[in-house]
Amino acid sequence: MKPATSSLSTLLYTLAALIALTPLAVDAYLPAMPVMATYFSTSIHNIELSLSLFLAGFSLGQLVGGPFSDHFGRRHTIFSGLLIFAIGTIGIIFSASIADLLSFRGLQAFGGGIAIVNCSAIIRDISSGKDSARNLSHMALMMMMAPLFAPIIGVLLLQINGWHSIFVFLLVYAVLIAFFIYRNVPETRQIHQDRPNVLRRYLSVLIHRHALGYLFALSCASGGMFAFITSSPSVYMGYFEVSETFYPLLFGANIISMVIMNRLNVHLLPYFEPSTLLSLGQLIQLSSGLILLGHISLSNTPSLPVVTGLIMLFIGSQSFIVANATSSAIEFFPNNSGTATALLGASAFATGAVTGSLVSLLGDGTPLPMAMVMAGCAILGLVLRVLFHGRKIR
Repeated sequence: MKPATSSLSTLLYTLAALIALTPLAVDAYLPAMPVMATYFSTSIHNIELSLSLFLAGFSLGQLVGGPFSDHFGRRHTIFSGLLIFAIGTIGIIFSASIADLLSFRGLQAFGGGIAIVNCSAIIRDISSGKDSARNLSHMALMMMMAPLFAPIIGVLLLQINGWHSIFVFLLVYAVLIAFFIYRNVPETRQIHQDRPNVLRRYLSVLIHRHALGYLFALSCASGGMFAFITSSPSVYMGYFEVSETFYPLLFGANIISMVIMNRLNVHLLPYFEPSTLLSLGQLIQLSSGLILLGHISLSNTPSLPVVTGLIMLFIGSQSFIVANATSSAIEFFPNNSGTATALLGASAFATGAVTGSLVSLLGDGTPLPMAMVMAGCAILGLVLRVLFHGRKIR
């Protein structure tokens, strides 16, 4: 199935809006963390734990949603996930304790994972190869506005009506997305005679050596990014003492970097294979991560502009890594793309939950733990891909 250009654009815009639910749910409440810690009479590290819990719940949701999507269809899975997300969000709004917040945050994430795992699967349903990588890149570009504006939205809502209003906004957004999915996204799942059970679906991905190489590349890159996201409030607003209003600008600078590298990736795809551009992204991430670690380790007073610039390079390289690793991996599974996408996404968010928890555990009031974890993820991602791809890595 290959939709016409106009309908393809509408489809990509709608899927981008659905994917944007994730960065909105993650990033919009970052500026509110200190206020939420005061509200629930707990430490900011416990509020940061809600982010790691969200990533873990999101990962689990994708593992459930992928096979469900391959078996019952993309649309049913999306609507089921959005309903669970909405219930979790309502629970957060009325939470009276930190335990309630964490519980409903996990439920919210579980529903989000079920819904959003379908986006890459739908792209694989309608395209393949370089076309798939290009469509994923276009979709990523459109949804990048969410993490760019999410902290700004969070600050505005926080100042207008407190932290609760941030989650009211997420609830309204989820309802609107459900409406646009209903109007613009057809069922794209192809029905096949061979319909293996869930374990066989996942096993087919896990035993595929080259797919695992791409999975580890994607997961480690995401781990490095979420290490930054988790620690960014304490690093920028704590260590460097920037204001709540200036923090979204520093955070948004990374999105500008991602947009620029996304456009470069799309421009280069007609001339290079996705795996080659993936290698370029990993090398950029490795170099910037190591330089960032060296600067912070060797300097008594790390420079905010230098740290910000190196983080921009590190996060920007995601535009080369995510689309190309995803399209390359799911290319092996045309009849099992939902499950393959679920495993990719779940691994990425599970790694993010681990690295986010790790930087919180190692937190010493400086940017060093963040830089250590980011550089470690970049090294591990490249090493594992070399081990699984061997001489075929490009």
